Amino acid sequence: MGRRFLFVLGSSRTEGNTELLARRAAEQLPADVEQEWFSLLERPLADFEDRRHPGGRPRPGADGTLADGGTEANAAALLDATLAATDIVIASPLYWYSVSGPTKRYLDHWSGWLRTPGIDFRATLAGRTLWGVTALADAEPVVADPLIGTLNNAAAYLKMRFGGVLLGNGSDRGDVLKDTAALTHAKTFFAGEAPLARFPSEDA
Repeated sequence: MGRRFLFVLGSSRTEGNTELLARRAAEQLPADVEQEWFSLLERPLADFEDRRHPGGRPRPGADGTLADGGTEANAAALLDATLAATDIVIASPLYWYSVSGPTKRYLDHWSGWLRTPGIDFRATLAGRTLWGVTALADAEPVVADPLIGTLNNAAAYLKMRFGGVLLGNGSDRGDVLKDTAALTHAKTFFAGEAPLARFPSEDA
């Protein structure tokens, strides 16, 4: 299976600093690596409802009622893209020290997909790689630790690999392009094989 990157953009604006940094990193990928970009701003998901019931949660659109541009159609497309990806890149700005609301909603939908019959969501994602890209308006990278922890623990729970988080600094549009350290890191961020994710308690 060739590598296929899914970039999930979780910003509340287009072409923000996080997206700019993610695209700089993506430019370094080999030409034969497929890329798919999914903007949660342009294709939003509905709020996740925890509707556990015997037999599992139906696959989005399984009832044949998908409407063009609707949130159910967006969920169906994003589920298919997630299952097809060898590498999932969460590109979310740092909002209140963690991922953005749309990004968290995407991760919440994973809970439903884990209970969707016929897709083996956990088994499919096991061994694949989760990455993060974020821009923060703070000189101290440590403030992004909650975001990094969220992604690391999600990967560990699904027995995925975790490539870490590419950090950039910026508040006003385009600021991250002045962050030379972040741009340098972007050139090699996706290089090499990421380790299997581990919960912090496993390293204690």
